Amino acid sequence: MSLAYVSSADAPVEGRTPSGSFVAVLLHGYGSDERDLAGLASYLPRGVPWVSVRAPLRHPAFGHAWYPITVPGEPAVEAIAAATNALWGWIDAALPPDSMVVPIGFSQGGLMATQLLRTRPERIPAAAVLSGYVQDEPQAADALLEQSRPPVFWGRGTQDAVIPAAAVELAAEWLPRHASLEERVYPGMGHSVCEDELVHLRRFVSAIRAGEPQGA
Repeated sequence: MSLAYVSSADAPVEGRTPSGSFVAVLLHGYGSDERDLAGLASYLPRGVPWVSVRAPLRHPAFGHAWYPITVPGEPAVEAIAAATNALWGWIDAALPPDSMVVPIGFSQGGLMATQLLRTRPERIPAAAVLSGYVQDEPQAADALLEQSRPPVFWGRGTQDAVIPAAAVELAAEWLPRHASLEERVYPGMGHSVCEDELVHLRRFVSAIRAGEPQGA
């Protein structure tokens, strides 16, 4: 599937640069678009190429969505599978097959970041979830992830009124069992990101690129 995107000039997208590159794939939240998380690009480590991808569905009122949702943490299984397939179709068509793809997703996009990890972890060395969650439905690579435990960054705020407590609890149970988790909780932050979180994210991505071990 062809998805709209914006990217850094050095991103290894559609044959623009040699293969084998490290690339951050930014995944926006519900009702937004590819321009939203592009604003985070300046906080990535210097020299990290990035691509910010637009979700395939039109939001009923504004922006776009990866899948329809009424209660975060309880989306339709079939809709998530379709969104995952669409995103993988874009990655396979647009990015080199040997590139290191590190998804960074906000809210609904955070679930999509974990979906990439849970379906084809051989392409995903690490992932970052910002004010996001995971789905309860088992995925193809879950058992493998319990053994390999790739690095995952999960940041969230204590005042997030959008993600229900049940979704947070599910993520808090699932992530430590399937990942080498760096969990950060930011006092007073709502459904957003903050400066401290962006500093921590930058360090996380820097360590992944350098092949360093992760730790909280």
